[in-house]
Amino acid sequence: MKPSAQINIKTLWITIFILIVLNVLGTLFFYRFDLTKDKRYTLSETSLQIIKQVKNPLSVKIYMEGDLPADFRRLQQETRQLLEEFQAYNSNIVFEFVNPLENEDESEALTKSLFQKGLTPVNITVDDKGKQSQAMVFPWAIAVYNNKEINIPLLKNRMGASTTQKVIGSIQHLEYSIADAVNKIVKDKQKKVAIIKGNGEMKEIHVAKMLMQIRESYYIGPFTLDSVSKDPNGTLSALKKYDLAIIAKPTETFSDEEKQVLDQFIINGGKTLWLIDQVSADMDSLYNQAGATLAYPRDLNLNDMFFKYGFRINPDLIKDEQGSPIKLATGEQGSATQYQDFIWKFAPLVSPESKHPIVKNLGGIKFDFASPIDTLKNGIKKTVLLQSSPYSKKIGAPFEVNLGIVSEQTSPKDYLNKGNLVLSVLLEGSFHSAFENRVLPFKENSFLVNGKPTKMIVVSDGDIARNQLDKNMEPVELGYDQRSGNLYDNKDFIMNCINYLLDDTGLINIRSKDLDLPLLDKEKVYENYTQAQFITIGLPILVLLVFGIVFTYIRKTRYSK
Repeated sequence: MKPSAQINIKTLWITIFILIVLNVLGTLFFYRFDLTKDKRYTLSETSLQIIKQVKNPLSVKIYMEGDLPADFRRLQQETRQLLEEFQAYNSNIVFEFVNPLENEDESEALTKSLFQKGLTPVNITVDDKGKQSQAMVFPWAIAVYNNKEINIPLLKNRMGASTTQKVIGSIQHLEYSIADAVNKIVKDKQKKVAIIKGNGEMKEIHVAKMLMQIRESYYIGPFTLDSVSKDPNGTLSALKKYDLAIIAKPTETFSDEEKQVLDQFIINGGKTLWLIDQVSADMDSLYNQAGATLAYPRDLNLNDMFFKYGFRINPDLIKDEQGSPIKLATGEQGSATQYQDFIWKFAPLVSPESKHPIVKNLGGIKFDFASPIDTLKNGIKKTVLLQSSPYSKKIGAPFEVNLGIVSEQTSPKDYLNKGNLVLSVLLEGSFHSAFENRVLPFKENSFLVNGKPTKMIVVSDGDIARNQLDKNMEPVELGYDQRSGNLYDNKDFIMNCINYLLDDTGLINIRSKDLDLPLLDKEKVYENYTQAQFITIGLPILVLLVFGIVFTYIRKTRYSK
């Protein structure tokens, strides 16, 4: 045997041996390499922990298949790649992409069933080099596990954003959306949320969407403080069984006994979400012949508690030039009433600036008749979550609120050194009882003065959690404003607050994950369309052609001799 042949055989056996070793090592050790700059395909530790909980087959159907607009093809691709990552870590996760409009005979029944499940389509205007067409897309997925089913929204709706911007924002939240859905459908509920009643809080129909969202992840129940007058210790013992208490826009005064129950719930480590209106005013009272209403301070008898915990909600209203749009009748043309868009300055539209996970990457959040919050020094850690714009100021109550304010002319000088008023604050630490060194309203053997570490979030507007009602008196999506047709991020903010207070911080951290997703400049693409086509299509073909000619020439030259 020739030496060259021996060398080739030896090389072959070495290659086969190396391949076998690599395959064996590959079965023993698992690792995936993410070469993207922002590590977008590297699953967070929270997602990996959630995936490990999937012990039985989990099926995911994604209704984005077929001839999709370019932006949604990108969302489809990112969704596929992310689900492949989930599947790589747990083979129990299976998925398929479905085109709900593929079969004309079946598409009508399928789309109707999707509508009934709350999977509403998005109508997109596709602009292809000046030619516009309409396309209907279902940016949704459905996950099924152990006969339980949950909808997964893949498109995040942001007010005023273009389709491309919405898709980019959706890709930012894609891991959160899928991980959150898997967590809800797989994980058994453990934490309990109490919705405090008995002091004129909002009716259930006005917080229905918030309650439905909470119910997906936590046990939830109404908790009435009326029993405090008869059995305060029993009421406190019952409340201590809950992990979080939500006080949503109370309108009636709290008794000292009720305050002691809430105070000791907090001191014993209970979490609280305060949604407080310190001034009595609402939009419905403005729609009268005068177009005006009187805003006046509301006494809830909570100021001393709040002061002890380290904050104060002032009985003022915030007037903000960065307000929410409102439609008002401006006259009639023939028999039709004419409406015009205005900015309503008593409904601040807040864009979060804080980098805290609760508000990071959130869009606009709508307030109605909010009040400024002052924070006080008392050793409790305080983090401002939301604040008004620099062009805002506080107006003392009582005050007549008039719709005529929409035509008011102002200048930046009117708001000099008055803006950036606090609207929501997070407090963390060990609180001191509001009844420290005071006579207790009722005798309690287990009364504590110094509290266990806990958290609370204060929002100076109860209506931030209020959903509107449609003409059939059915609740619409939380954050959706029927007067303007805009959808705000109120629901995401409220749920982030609840998740954080209940220590589900991992999911929030996924939500605040930053991805570097650059946008194409469509104008430049159109201007250089022919050049781009040549570079992406023509140039590779030309290179292959030149290579083929050169290779053929060399081959003929070498072997023709």
